[in-house]
Amino acid sequence: PTGLTPVEATIMVSIPELDGAIAPMVYGGRSDGGGMECRGCARRCAFPAHGGTPQMHSCPERAYTMAARIARMVELRRENKVRRKLAIVLFNFPPNSGAAGSAAYLSVYASLFNTLTALRSDGYEVEVPSSVDELRDRLLVGNSATYGADANVAANIPTDDYVRRERYLRQIEDQWGPAPGRQLSDGRSIHVLGAHFGNVFVGLQPGFGYEGDPMRLLFESGFTPTHAFSAFYRYLREDFGAHAVLHFGTHGALEFMPGKQVGLSEACWPERLIGDLPNFYLYAANNPSEGAVAKRRAAATLISYLTPPVVQAGLYKGLAELRAALERWRVTPPDAAADRADLSEMIRDQSSALDLPCDRALWAADPDLAASTLAAKLYELEQTLIPDGLHVVGAPLSPSERVETLCAMAEAQGEPHLPRTAIEALVSGTTPAKAAALVGLAK
Repeated sequence: PTGLTPVEATIMVSIPELDGAIAPMVYGGRSDGGGMECRGCARRCAFPAHGGTPQMHSCPERAYTMAARIARMVELRRENKVRRKLAIVLFNFPPNSGAAGSAAYLSVYASLFNTLTALRSDGYEVEVPSSVDELRDRLLVGNSATYGADANVAANIPTDDYVRRERYLRQIEDQWGPAPGRQLSDGRSIHVLGAHFGNVFVGLQPGFGYEGDPMRLLFESGFTPTHAFSAFYRYLREDFGAHAVLHFGTHGALEFMPGKQVGLSEACWPERLIGDLPNFYLYAANNPSEGAVAKRRAAATLISYLTPPVVQAGLYKGLAELRAALERWRVTPPDAAADRADLSEMIRDQSSALDLPCDRALWAADPDLAASTLAAKLYELEQTLIPDGLHVVGAPLSPSERVETLCAMAEAQGEPHLPRTAIEALVSGTTPAKAAALVGLAK
């Protein structure tokens, strides 16, 4: 089930990835001398035994798939931009929760709008909507009311057509019932959600299949994707005829479909779904671990996007009121017993309402220590660094966002004493030497 042992995965996959390798694939294996059992496809390939001596052999199916992928990459490189077809896949997770077009730390529709605009400027045949709002409306509204769907229906795949073309129909029907299934279906056809923008198709990846327990499908290896999920990727590969697919943001479900962990075979669902289609994946730069899953299980080439700038969390509402109460406690004289008693009760009630630790025994024994302990916790929350907003692909950080990010970086490096004015000077274009001189620091 792992595909490769840990040592094999390290030597054959991880180390080459550090040198820029993509789309790792096992295309052969070692026989046991009694006929070959391929490590790639976990079946006995049609090779004779060699006198009981272990032999290395290629696995024809894997070798053909690898060659097909390389051929598609060559075709993509050679095809004129104006004729290239690109499929962009948006995600919908959690499914059925109004989360269509979501991604970690990414403003999806603004980023998509900028991407379409950049593609058109680069020579692609792309119809760019007039605004981000129009783009979102065409994807999420469109004709959705006509079909009772969650988004615009770009295509309908008749059930008979789906049944005729679905190579793994029996496996899917064993899991999800007769085609066309219940998801994205009207009983006669399967809906493909999305919209066409010239030679770019933006589609919404179907849900994983289990409403209320969407992660279940990802961790049960004997399962299959739904009829709609398999039909969606066939539409990209064959009906739309994409030259490449761009999965937009962190992250979708393709790379988590049932199958081996690394060194996948033709029996693994990510391989079946992506086929030989070149796969690019816009992925958050701060999540390399799951990005590796996309590279190894979905043959994806990652394109990193920045996370949002970080700022100090600060305090708001109840937290700010608690800080004010603690400040009143600090300035209230010890001999004002009645005032301190009232303040103590109020502070304890506020901290409990905010789910902050409140040691009532400590308050009874040493209220000043209890108050200072709570104030330290509050200060820690106030200084915590959090993402500010969402990243937009194609939009640089503003000067103020650059300052906040550099201040956080300086603090993380143990340089909290670095004056903010020095960082502001750097952002405005001042040289490091002049910025240091402005605040009296050595070069």
